[in-house]
Amino acid sequence: MLLSVAILLAIGTTKVLIDRLPLGIFRSLFLLASGILFTYFYIIAEYRLFLYVIPLREGEIVENSKEETRYHIYLLFYLIFFYPLMRSGFLPLPLMRLIYIALGARLGKNTYSSGIILDPPFVEVGANTLIGQYALFIPHVIEGKRLAHYRIKIGNNVTIGAHAVVMSGVTIGDNAIVGVGAVVPKGITIGSYEVWGGIPAKKIKNVENSSVH
Repeated sequence: MLLSVAILLAIGTTKVLIDRLPLGIFRSLFLLASGILFTYFYIIAEYRLFLYVIPLREGEIVENSKEETRYHIYLLFYLIFFYPLMRSGFLPLPLMRLIYIALGARLGKNTYSSGIILDPPFVEVGANTLIGQYALFIPHVIEGKRLAHYRIKIGNNVTIGAHAVVMSGVTIGDNAIVGVGAVVPKGITIGSYEVWGGIPAKKIKNVENSSVH
């Protein structure tokens, strides 16, 4: 239903704003591209409206509860429309930053993600932080019948290496570094100026003692 509404609104907007323009021989291409862009615009608007009316809450989600039903609706919406964009690696980082912010992530100034942020409303990242290629943030917990959300909080000037995994409830202080391919377990706190790596991730040293700049 939500997809149908978004498509109808996109078609109407394209006809009103774009169809009347002198587009020349590339007319069909422009109309198709405009239709796709407007469709995603309205899908994001629906997504934000859904979260505003029925917000997802941090903590445990009781099995067979209304909260669980809401989460499944949200998850289906997210996986169908937004996850493919994140996996593709096609969009430039400044545009992906805007999309993540539109989806509810809190990203500070000059912070960019080349990775995948699941459940953006539960992710907070400070300024001047870089999330490496295909790093993965997972704020949810799915273990058998257990389902929960715990916020991921990352400070300023942090570097998250490519293919690193940051699990739910993790807190990372300012100027910290998480190495390439590291897996940071649930609920771990990484202090400021600390370098962590490995599977599971452990503290290796402090940044001031590192050759990494």
